[in-house]
Amino acid sequence: MQHAQTPNLQDCYIGIELGSTRIKAVLIDGAGKLLASGSHTWENQYINGLWTYAMEDVWGGLTACFRALKTDVRARFGVTLTTAAGMGVSGMMHGYLPYDAQGGLLVPFRTWRNTVTGEAAEKLTKLFGFNIPQRWSVAHLYQAMLNGEAHIPAIARLTTLAGAVHARLTGVHALGVGEASGMFPIDPATGDYDAAMLAKFDALAADQPWKLREILPPVLTAGAAAGALTADGALLLDPEGDLQAGIPFCPPEGDAGTGMTATNAVAARTGNVSAGTSIFAMVVLEKPLQAVHPEIDVVTTPDGKPVAMVHCNNGTSDMNAWASLFGEVLTMMGHEADTGELFTRLYLKSLEGAADCGGVTVVNYLSGEHTTGFDEGRPLVVRRPDGTFSLADFMRAQLYALLASLAAGMRILRSEQVAVDRLMGHGGLFKTPGVGQRYLAAATQTPVWVMETAGEGGPYGMALLALYQRKGQGRTLSRFLEEDIFAGASGSVMQPDTADAAGFSAYLDRFLRALNVERAAIDHL
Repeated sequence: MQHAQTPNLQDCYIGIELGSTRIKAVLIDGAGKLLASGSHTWENQYINGLWTYAMEDVWGGLTACFRALKTDVRARFGVTLTTAAGMGVSGMMHGYLPYDAQGGLLVPFRTWRNTVTGEAAEKLTKLFGFNIPQRWSVAHLYQAMLNGEAHIPAIARLTTLAGAVHARLTGVHALGVGEASGMFPIDPATGDYDAAMLAKFDALAADQPWKLREILPPVLTAGAAAGALTADGALLLDPEGDLQAGIPFCPPEGDAGTGMTATNAVAARTGNVSAGTSIFAMVVLEKPLQAVHPEIDVVTTPDGKPVAMVHCNNGTSDMNAWASLFGEVLTMMGHEADTGELFTRLYLKSLEGAADCGGVTVVNYLSGEHTTGFDEGRPLVVRRPDGTFSLADFMRAQLYALLASLAAGMRILRSEQVAVDRLMGHGGLFKTPGVGQRYLAAATQTPVWVMETAGEGGPYGMALLALYQRKGQGRTLSRFLEEDIFAGASGSVMQPDTADAAGFSAYLDRFLRALNVERAAIDHL
């Protein structure tokens, strides 16, 4: 990214996203062009049977991420990042962050990755007649109630990671509708929490000193004002004191909503696939689904349109572990390989593999996977003795495994006659041109577009939502994106290849049968 002139910071926008393995920030100009970026690497922890992040790491990571963005701006343009026209923050959806009346966190952050709320999810799904996945905040809340956890009566505010960060930076307790739809079901007619379902939940919680609506964040639609950066918030992001308070904030969103925005997939019959530590597909619906499917979430776009979401907990983590192992081998042999180059070469090598991976089957379940009914995971590699076993087949199997659970969920949407004209790919899977895009097209039997900003993903989408708040001018989000951002966007489209589709279908059938082996591994290992 080379720019001829120094940007006008009064017409620039900052987007920050707290992802599973990276906190990333971007700066864009008033036309949506990417100017600079910064990131900070972090990792979740498995403590006392729960996946979590320490809140100290949240705040320290934000500081480190913004410092990296500020450094990049100075290196590229020779100016200090002191202000912006707008700003927004997003994060991993769902999870559980309950606070008391004094603002104290009552229990450590419970992330989307936990699969310990099965009883609550099942009971709420039956009660509401609406699928409530284990990841959703209301499932975490009800499971804590069923467990008799002592902190429940003290809850004054319940939010997500994006909501917690937004509140810390602005003092405002609120969520964008897309993020809120991963806490509790949204009524498409009102754009707010479903009133009938709230009443049903309150009947379950009749002995509590709060009503659910009282502790949930107020719901805001894309384009609404959501506070401004406070002096304390500015110092948290930039302890050097250069960043000025007062920057307007748009509603905080989840990584699903920012992914849809970043890929121009907020209109009906469009969809996107975000592929990172988790992998999920979002398909904007023309009409409601005919049945309740435990594999499918129904959430919303940032402007409130209903979306079918196929969310899989296990994305790139197992493949990353194998790449690290290969890196160790190279180091042992005296070759220091660049991590990015290693991934690129491994991805490209997979293209030499057989369309069905030569009989190699990988189950990449590092953690539980609700889409296929697992509360725990055991990564597996299984191969037939009469098959082939090469690096190309192994890497192709790794990338197929990353898509397999998602493809199983997409089969359900096809059975519901959900129309999808295109899928937009974004996230790390699509950084190597022509590989992840090709496999996703085969797995979903749908044309897949990848734009130049595909690797930027969520933080770019968050910055666009901040830009929309300032320059939407009464237009719908989809119209704004079409007219102002993506009208001349460059990228590539890949149609499903017949041989690849047949090979992936054969692999998926093997993968689903191999889940019997996965269950045995969990039982015995």
